[in-house]
Amino acid sequence: MATVDTRIVGQTRSTKVFYAVIRSFVVFLCRTLLRLKVVGSENIPKTGAFIFAPTHRSTIDIPIASAATRRRMRFMGKDSIWKFAVLGKAMSALGAFPVTRGSADLEALKRCIAVLNSGEPLVMFPEGTRHVGPEVMPLFDGAAYVAFKVGVSIVPAGIAGTEDVMRTGSKKIRFTRCAMVIGEPISVIIPESGRASRDQVSELTLLLQARLQSVLDEANRLIN
Repeated sequence: MATVDTRIVGQTRSTKVFYAVIRSFVVFLCRTLLRLKVVGSENIPKTGAFIFAPTHRSTIDIPIASAATRRRMRFMGKDSIWKFAVLGKAMSALGAFPVTRGSADLEALKRCIAVLNSGEPLVMFPEGTRHVGPEVMPLFDGAAYVAFKVGVSIVPAGIAGTEDVMRTGSKKIRFTRCAMVIGEPISVIIPESGRASRDQVSELTLLLQARLQSVLDEANRLIN
């Protein structure tokens, strides 16, 4: 019988408490220091797995994403973090799971699928790396591919203002206004064939890009 990697799936009572405490503190800081406004929290599914797909302009986007829901959402982290036992356990409790840096994308996608199959929400930044500006960049197909594999909805979210809080390549933090607008879930059903075609994945990716542009535009209006 195969063993389950608890760094990828599973949550104990103690990790739930730890996550709730840390999340409350992080969200308090975001609302206080960044005057974070969140719109559309009612669009977050109350139960079951889903993909939370925010725009990506700064490292600050990760803690801000936690303000979307009290539910623990999972995200990828460099596997080197887990070389330090205490830090690794803390990151796992906060929702991170290890992915080997420089490994094939397929390994990362398999781990994402494992997380969703365990019933937990997953954060995926479909733009990939951080970008600058109000325009949503062409998306990677990863979120659409995984959604079709598991049959879960994708929840788009536009996060505005974070690129001014921490600019790419800078460690300096500026306390400016931020906003996150969460859009309606995009329903995804596993095809009858069991596998989505390349065209289906591309169409879903384009739809997600359009929805992301809409919520990002709304988020930018809230901070201007």
